[in-house]
Amino acid sequence: MDSTDQPEVIPLWPNGVPGSEDWNQQELETFTPQPTSFRTVRNVTQPTLTAVLPHPSRATGTAVIICPGGGFHSLAIDHEGIEVARWLNTRGAAAFVLKYRLLATEVRDEDFERQFQANLSDRDKMRDVTRQIGPLAIADGQQAMKVVRRHASQWSIVPDRIGILGFSAGGRVTTGVALEHDAESLPNFAAPIYGALWEEITVPADAPPLFIALANDDELAVDPSLALYSAWRAAHHPVELHIYAQGGHGFGMRKQGLPIDHWIDRFGEWLQVQGFMHAS
Repeated sequence: MDSTDQPEVIPLWPNGVPGSEDWNQQELETFTPQPTSFRTVRNVTQPTLTAVLPHPSRATGTAVIICPGGGFHSLAIDHEGIEVARWLNTRGAAAFVLKYRLLATEVRDEDFERQFQANLSDRDKMRDVTRQIGPLAIADGQQAMKVVRRHASQWSIVPDRIGILGFSAGGRVTTGVALEHDAESLPNFAAPIYGALWEEITVPADAPPLFIALANDDELAVDPSLALYSAWRAAHHPVELHIYAQGGHGFGMRKQGLPIDHWIDRFGEWLQVQGFMHAS
């Protein structure tokens, strides 16, 4: 049986979650059937990693931590999480879908949707949400790197072949980990996909190779992604940037009949060029 049938769920902070010890909101999962099945998770207080592992015969020793997006309000757990993990598995990479801490939101779906849309339409409010939750989510990303590295041998992973990939707010987490880390939480590669980052960027000396992908018709991501690319390039660190003409925000693994549908193939090629898709 393929190990993806029974994915292991690993708590990030088994001895207490630092900085949110008093949070008591109930984690919720919602399914939206139209136009395509869409599963989201919100009110995360206990961050976890879901291990989606390749068949041992395919394993390359490379691992990717995946950070779904959702504006720090929710997580698009399937098309920006599990589906990415399965794609990576078929190419021999282990994948770990990260559920990071989120803003406390309304319980009823209708109330949540109103809250989310009201916040999303107010750029200043979204910046406040990011300042409030971003550091906690990035701390979860840093801890995820440490957990996977500490247990690398258990999952047949090479400790210096562990990267992080994220979408939208998860791209902000990914970039945060690439910018701020210690030796144990340093990603060996990072891939922010349509991430938004408006702070000043100070690229560390040990910055990992970066892969960036987005759509030109995504007003949230274009300027931040260009700034991130320029900062990495100016610091003489490996960076690759793909801007597709169309695709909007939040495409993930959804197919739109557009060239952007193949962004993840370009990511796989990039991993191969970087030396992370060859068997260890």
